[in-house]
Amino acid sequence: MADLLSEAEIVERLPDGWTLDGEEIVRTYEFDDYLDGAEFVADVAGIADDEFHHPEVTLRFREVEVRLTSHEAGGVTVQDVGMAGEFDDSFAEY
Repeated sequence: MADLLSEAEIVERLPDGWTLDGEEIVRTYEFDDYLDGAEFVADVAGIADDEFHHPEVTLRFREVEVRLTSHEAGGVTVQDVGMAGEFDDSFAEY
């Protein structure tokens, strides 16, 4: 099981645009249209499946909210922060 990060470690390592919300890290991505958001969700799903670590993803009209936590560890781990960076890299394509 991955080790939990302290609140200070999380804040230090979070990519820009991400925030700490309780035991999760969260970011909302904005898109010009719904279909771009839907394609991004598919990218997120592929990354998550490759990592065998599955975020909560909410698709809205022109935005996608992503929440990451490691349930088995009870909070945020290095894997969560790393995946946040991977999602940001994927978002740069839009």
